Amino acid sequence: MATPAFDSSVLTRRGVLAAAAGSLLLAGCGQQGERPEEEPSASSAPSSQDLVVGASLELTGRGAALGVPQQRALEIGADALNRSGIPVGSLRRSIRLEIRDNRSSPREAARQAAELTRAGVQALVGGTLAETSVALAEAAQKVKTPFLSLGLGDGVVLPLAERTFSFQLTPDAVDVARRLADLVETQRLRRVALLAADGLHGDSGVRAVRAALRGSDADLVRTVRLPDTGRSFAGAAERIAAADPDGVIVWGAAPDSGVAARELRRADYRGPLFFDAGAVAEATLSAHNAAAVEGAYAVHPGCLSTSTLTATTRAELERRDFNYRYTQRYGTSNTFAPYASDALQLLAASARMATSLDRGRIRAFLQSQVAEGIAGGYAFTPTRHGGMESDSLAVYVVTQGAWRLYA
Repeated sequence: MATPAFDSSVLTRRGVLAAAAGSLLLAGCGQQGERPEEEPSASSAPSSQDLVVGASLELTGRGAALGVPQQRALEIGADALNRSGIPVGSLRRSIRLEIRDNRSSPREAARQAAELTRAGVQALVGGTLAETSVALAEAAQKVKTPFLSLGLGDGVVLPLAERTFSFQLTPDAVDVARRLADLVETQRLRRVALLAADGLHGDSGVRAVRAALRGSDADLVRTVRLPDTGRSFAGAAERIAAADPDGVIVWGAAPDSGVAARELRRADYRGPLFFDAGAVAEATLSAHNAAAVEGAYAVHPGCLSTSTLTATTRAELERRDFNYRYTQRYGTSNTFAPYASDALQLLAASARMATSLDRGRIRAFLQSQVAEGIAGGYAFTPTRHGGMESDSLAVYVVTQGAWRLYA
């Protein structure tokens, strides 16, 4: 039987912080309590009553497989919040989205951050690639605008002293790597190879996997980096297969993850495959990749496993509602976690508690958020601005062309 993605009996860091706060901030308004320290900022921009959120997303280019689902998550999340509005002071506000295509370019993402802030947004969301997220974080700091990163890869919000306006929603690489290492050890694999993407996301994976396997019975026998997207992965796959590993970890993002799996099979590697969270997207399960990825494992937020019959908590019901609306609108279920929808919920809760749309006040309340979102759980503090809590992660296996919770 599949294990639940969330276990309320486990004492977690988020649970301790939530108990101290008195409630989960996404669950209701609650009491205002003591005001957190604010950082000086430009006055909240427009005279409109809307909470205006600027999104810089990879709608084209190498990050589109992850960026497009986040655009959809933003729109579904905004529709849900706007059904009743957001109480901010004595008024009810609506969410208004300003979405831009950064074309998977860090330079374009930075330019858009400045442009959107000048146009009056109170917050920024985006960057599913680590490189665009870092560019957005640096730009957000300059313009004193809260930024919620959707990017995979550590370091987006570090060093914290230079990224006080940035928050990361995706899982930390070290947490994903630990779950993968546990899975490798459970299957008694002794020789493991790592095929990692180029760039910051792959860098994070190499560091995290090396550290996680160091304390296990498995040896990392070979590490190979994938070439830039658009170039053949065949040579990298052949180098991995030549090491004769018992298992291969593919650390990258869709669509590269599925292509890498296909090339590994062509190189006559027949053992188990293990993916990080970036692989869990529609492109990985495409018809071209179906045979190669069948039986592969992935560590990913547990939001994929909510049953329509057993959902009872507020978070589970919201996940069910989100997945229903996504499927109804787009004809397919969401696989890459709906971090963007959680970003809107976090911003709405912060604006509500701040009783203001001032950017500095929103930032101040963001860094005290303890919340269970649709994708998973978050526990931000003044000294920790991300990522997702480790107990939100689950293990999935591809079964008959779909991601299923692993027993």
